[in-house]
Amino acid sequence: MPHTCGDGSQLLTLDVSHNHLQGKIPQTLIKCQELQVLNLGHNNMSDTFPFWLPNLPKLQVLILRSNRFYGPIRGPHNFMGFVNLRIIDLSFNDFTGSLPSHYFKNWTSMMESSKKNESELKYIGEGYYQDSVTLMNKGQEMELIKILTIFVAIDLSNNALHGEIPTTIGDLQSLIVLNLSSNCFTGAIPSSLGNLRELESLDLSNNKLSGVIPQQLISLTFLGYLNLSVNHLTSPIPQGGQIWVFPSSSFEGNWGLCGLPLSQKCGTILPTSHFDKISSDSLLSSFTWKAVAIGYGCGLIIGLVGGYIIILWRPNLMFIIFGVLPQRRQR
Repeated sequence: MPHTCGDGSQLLTLDVSHNHLQGKIPQTLIKCQELQVLNLGHNNMSDTFPFWLPNLPKLQVLILRSNRFYGPIRGPHNFMGFVNLRIIDLSFNDFTGSLPSHYFKNWTSMMESSKKNESELKYIGEGYYQDSVTLMNKGQEMELIKILTIFVAIDLSNNALHGEIPTTIGDLQSLIVLNLSSNCFTGAIPSSLGNLRELESLDLSNNKLSGVIPQQLISLTFLGYLNLSVNHLTSPIPQGGQIWVFPSSSFEGNWGLCGLPLSQKCGTILPTSHFDKISSDSLLSSFTWKAVAIGYGCGLIIGLVGGYIIILWRPNLMFIIFGVLPQRRQR
């Protein structure tokens, strides 16, 4: 990728997506202080996460999806930046590590409710050039020809991120799309996600999340897409709110879940420890009966053989014990 910006650059949008670009992101982009949209998606670039990008004060859209970026996304503990960021798509890369809670505390543009700006709709990069990006929304790719400033999305799907989902994501109140699917996240679903009152699409599928589905998700009245499938979630599915409208496929692959819309009724799921106890008791019972049967069989054989020997060799001993003499055959 060529060095694009010089001092005093007025570049607002840089879209070089869907090419065959390789190498790293040139740090000369730090000179593009007016840059609002950076789209490097669908290339062959290989680099660690560019932690200098948050120093672009007006950056609102960052697309790095479908490349070969790797390593942790976390920055230094005093990480300050991305204050104007509204869309970030890092999906389909090789990012690893966890997401620290402090990482999202400075994403202030995502914390403002879009209702404040509903009366005056604005587009990112207004002018003769129409910015466009393609994002995963509600399980399908959606192309935004003109990007409204009220559209807020985070897509970190299809990486190798692990650890718990930060509770601070629940502070991003203007978030519309949250996609963390196909990673290795563990722990519980944060109840703070119930604070995302404008959320329309939530995808946490194909992780290792455990525990219960937070009751707070019922309050997400704008939620039109939910996918929690293929995790380790347990307990009854919360009833009410938008949960009623989602198909069973939104919850499948969680063997501990029960209740509508799943066919598994609650109260019929036995814990793993119960099955282990049943298996152990059955094994012990089977072993006990086998031991008894073997004992009876051996005792019967020994008794018959011993009796035959007594009759054959010591008939007088049989008379002493039982008071009976064996009858001799008449020739």
